Amino acid sequence: MFGQANVLAQGQAEFPPKVGDFYLPSILPWGAENSYWFTKITAMVWIAVGVLIIFFLASYRNPQLVPTKKQWFAESIYGFVRNNIAVDMIGHAGVRFAPYFTTLFCFVLLTNAFAIIPFFQISPNSHIAFPAFLAVISYVLFNYIGIRHHGFVKYFKNSLIPPAPWYILPLLIPIEFFSTFLVRPFSLAVRLFANMFAGHMLLLVFTLGGFAMLSANAWLAPVSVLSWVMTIALTFLEFLVIVLQAYVFTVLTASYVQGALAEEH
Repeated sequence: MFGQANVLAQGQAEFPPKVGDFYLPSILPWGAENSYWFTKITAMVWIAVGVLIIFFLASYRNPQLVPTKKQWFAESIYGFVRNNIAVDMIGHAGVRFAPYFTTLFCFVLLTNAFAIIPFFQISPNSHIAFPAFLAVISYVLFNYIGIRHHGFVKYFKNSLIPPAPWYILPLLIPIEFFSTFLVRPFSLAVRLFANMFAGHMLLLVFTLGGFAMLSANAWLAPVSVLSWVMTIALTFLEFLVIVLQAYVFTVLTASYVQGALAEEH
């Protein structure tokens, strides 16, 4: 964002920002000009994975009865996800899914947080591919768990045939199939993507808009300052969205797992 702002201030960039601004060039010196296989976005995903692995390994490397600050922080994150998501949504059986939910929550939270961290200032989840991949993992998870728990036939029977009169089932079964096996992964991915995409676009518009007004006319300087003040306010709002979307993504995944384990529709 700062790089785009500097370019705009020098009159070399277009305003307003476009969707194409999300498709960054390769950061490898030997990458082709139109190569997207290892960009800043890809690097941020690997950084997030590395940070989370190192953090939890370091926190639990030498566990203490009286926890250190790192151990306490890691245990607090795990305890929050286990008690307030896994157990609340699934019951006691949810404890065995707590490690996955904690990993999912932390990964989404950190990759979302890149949107407001200086020098990163874009979330990988503002690209639909990353939320879609996470949604596919959750989709495979709850279907696998349901089939393993009930068996293939009973699972799909529970998922597709609601307790309703037989004559209305031809109408309800396609609706259930559409909502359970098509809408769930789609909505899970799009919800996260749309929030992070929109948040980044808003921050870009107000940040670059301030530079655009300032470079267009000196009399607009007070308005440009107001635009940057709005950027700061929206950054705090974006932080709330970042945390909320990580929580919602994890809660919805847990609710789908709960539905897959339920004995009745």
